[in-house]
Amino acid sequence: MMSTSQLVRPCISGFEHINRYQDKHSNLIAAKLLPGEYYVTRSDEMITTVLGSCVSVCIYDPLTKVGGMNHFMLPQNNKNQDMGVLSESFRYGDVAMERLINDLLKIGAAKERMLFKAFGGGQIIRHMTAIGDQNVKFLQRFMQMEGYKLSASDFGGPWPRKINFFPQTGKVMLRKLQELHNDTIINRESRYQTQITRAPEPAGDIDLFD
Repeated sequence: MMSTSQLVRPCISGFEHINRYQDKHSNLIAAKLLPGEYYVTRSDEMITTVLGSCVSVCIYDPLTKVGGMNHFMLPQNNKNQDMGVLSESFRYGDVAMERLINDLLKIGAAKERMLFKAFGGGQIIRHMTAIGDQNVKFLQRFMQMEGYKLSASDFGGPWPRKINFFPQTGKVMLRKLQELHNDTIINRESRYQTQITRAPEPAGDIDLFD
């Protein structure tokens, strides 16, 4: 009998650090993103993450069926940081967007065909600095400057979101988490508050699921 690890097809070179597993619900390989990570694929896979104040942007090319998603924590990188695939610089929106788009172009996407969907930017801790709102405003500026448009989005609110993205079709399944079963996201959001304090200066085909 084959183990789960044996069933997981190889990923594109450079993304071996991403946690990938056989998802029992979709029966697809799932790539699970943590804050500061991104992933691109040309295979029939699912990319999944959970967002608080973070934002994830899903991009796909409907012709070549390649796609990817990022998960960024803060709007912009004001420091000259290493750009390796494991670099902490990918927690910043400007770096995460540039690298995701560039890697998709390398594997067959075309700029004029790429479709964008974006999610997150919530404020799940009351009285906390509006990091989520800053992330959303950054993304809106970025899209305008680069000449892109969002075909679907879901931002804001007091709840975390679970996102499942299917790059070959562009389908997104979104669940708003009304209750948190652990304090992982709360602790993460509290760390964002510290980082911000210390730092230098349209809805489309989204399926809700239970």
